[in-house]
Amino acid sequence: MIRYRFFALLLGAAALSACDKNAVQDITGPLPAARVRFFNFGVNAPSVNFYANDTKMTATNSGTGVEATTGVSYGGVGSGGLYAGVDPGQYTFSGRIAATTDKDLPISNLTATLEDGKKYSVYQSGFYNTTAKTVDAFIVEDPFPDEFDYSVAYVRFVNAISNSQPMTMYITEPTSGNVITVGGPVAYKAAGAFTAVPPATYNLATRYTDSTTNKISRTGVGFGAGRIYTITARGDITITSTTATNRPFLDNTVNR
Repeated sequence: MIRYRFFALLLGAAALSACDKNAVQDITGPLPAARVRFFNFGVNAPSVNFYANDTKMTATNSGTGVEATTGVSYGGVGSGGLYAGVDPGQYTFSGRIAATTDKDLPISNLTATLEDGKKYSVYQSGFYNTTAKTVDAFIVEDPFPDEFDYSVAYVRFVNAISNSQPMTMYITEPTSGNVITVGGPVAYKAAGAFTAVPPATYNLATRYTDSTTNKISRTGVGFGAGRIYTITARGDITITSTTATNRPFLDNTVNR
């Protein structure tokens, strides 16, 4: 009796697998060949969800499985800093209000063309206009080195502070005092080149051209071997408080 039941189960499994509805699905195929990620660095900007055309690229789930109204808040990066895959082509990227009030109102709009095999970062930046309910935005390519040395870290600097002059970033290894210049002067909405540095913990500082005075500083930032990092300046360059939310700040986000 047990043997007959066993064969009956096998026959039933075979019948189910033969049905199109239950057959194993082939999900192989080319993945989207461009990559993009999103930052909300617009000073005083509300939390947003980011879109590529009308496709939502970032969102926050609540405990009930329903999308939360928190979105990506100021100083945040969507999807934990991970890239989203999209097909190459032209897109209008927008940050749309996540809160119930003015829900899905676009506060930033940026048109850009993404190329096959390339990675990009989209930033909301500048200062949020509470009357017009708009904020600035820009995009930079994230060009990883073609020949990757896993014994070093790669670091670059992006300037997302609209009321700053071009700045150069310097990193200092505290024990040795060794100072490394990471690229050259970087203007607002621009990115410097990735620079190879020895893996270590560094103190960071940015300065205006031909100045020895630090405009922004941050201590104890670790760069690991085989990793790639983007340091982005955000905030209001005129703020001198060390605790204000909109103070100038150096954000550290891992590219890979």
